[in-house]
Amino acid sequence: MIEHSRYSLADPVGISAAPPPVGARERILAAADELFSQRSVRDVGINELISRAGVAKATFYAHFASKDDLVLAFLERCHQDLTVEAIIAECRKKTNDPTAQLLIIFDVLDGWFRQDDFQACAFVSTMLEMGPTHPLGQASISYLAQVRDFMRTLAEEAGLNQPDVFARSCHILTKGSIISAVEGDKEAAVLAKRMAASLISDHGGSATPTAGASYASAP
Repeated sequence: MIEHSRYSLADPVGISAAPPPVGARERILAAADELFSQRSVRDVGINELISRAGVAKATFYAHFASKDDLVLAFLERCHQDLTVEAIIAECRKKTNDPTAQLLIIFDVLDGWFRQDDFQACAFVSTMLEMGPTHPLGQASISYLAQVRDFMRTLAEEAGLNQPDVFARSCHILTKGSIISAVEGDKEAAVLAKRMAASLISDHGGSATPTAGASYASAP
């Protein structure tokens, strides 16, 4: 995550006004982020969420009809803050070459994996826990599919053969590297990047997996 400076054009001397009070919905989501990041979805109960957020039970249900409804909002927050948009923006910023962008995806993952507070992708964790037929699992799969769609778009722009097959294969590499990183393999993205370069060659492209910079912004 990117830390924002306390200095701004609106506050040129660095004396910040008191932050606005955080609403109940935001407090509930913050509690969900903290608890779901540490433990499984099923292991966290509504009463614990309510206690951690410091709200009344009626207030919780005024914002979320059920715990599943809260988890969906949590996944949407993860999607907005941490994943697809960050990956796409980083790739597009570094180069206009679609083949190079395919490899930069793994540089972004490498920066994420090397962070001291690295935690597993919420989408992968939730999908594995809840299963692919549960609504929460289906939502997670949908978010993960957006990365695959981006890979397919880049493969088409690069003129690779069978771009859909390539995207599915490359997506396996990204998800597999996340699991390996959770296991403690800090080099997972580096190894996956080399395999991605070979995959690009197999589909009629040309790529050299040069050592890329690790990006501090997590996807």
